[in-house]
Amino acid sequence: MCLGYEDEKKNEKLPKPSLHARPSLVVEARSNVTLKCQAPSKNVTFILLKVNDSGYKQEQFSTEDEAEFHFTDLKLKDAGSYSCAYKTTASHEWSESSEHLQLVITDTRTIVVAIFSCISILLLFLSVFIIYRCSQHGSSPEESTKRISHCKLSEQEAAEADLSRMERVSVSTADPQGVTYAELNINALSEAASDTTQEPPGSHEYAAVKV
Repeated sequence: MCLGYEDEKKNEKLPKPSLHARPSLVVEARSNVTLKCQAPSKNVTFILLKVNDSGYKQEQFSTEDEAEFHFTDLKLKDAGSYSCAYKTTASHEWSESSEHLQLVITDTRTIVVAIFSCISILLLFLSVFIIYRCSQHGSSPEESTKRISHCKLSEQEAAEADLSRMERVSVSTADPQGVTYAELNINALSEAASDTTQEPPGSHEYAAVKV
């Protein structure tokens, strides 16, 4: 009967353990976290498993009713779903697995770099678009050069015109009666011509005596 009782105890189905994370299920990369598996009895062997990773396995014997699995300097690859189980010294089979615990690892630096990269790409596309639109509405470098030279020539012609107007104004203001030097010269020449055409009296006699 004792043997039958021991066999029945060995084949007894063990209750599920519980699995918890400290300090939190969501932790930063390069930080530490502890997964604690707790059973309803003492002196048991615990095992920590990772879902979808058959090669991952950590075993730990504890004289208490719990075991702690420590993770240090966490990497992004450590994220995932974990579960644990246990077996007593009298049992040969593992208990049912605990409820799955999802460990989330965040990397703030990676997020910041990703956001900065996206913003840089958007600004680059925006700059290219603006340059393209400006080139469509603008002119070629040769036309710009011609326009600049034409503006300079127009400015020079305007300056010469202003200078000539100033000279005319100065000539006009030199004679209070509004008569220019050119008109005075023309009048002087006209008077000289009229004097030569009107010979003074006795000029024929003077010529005859001289002959």
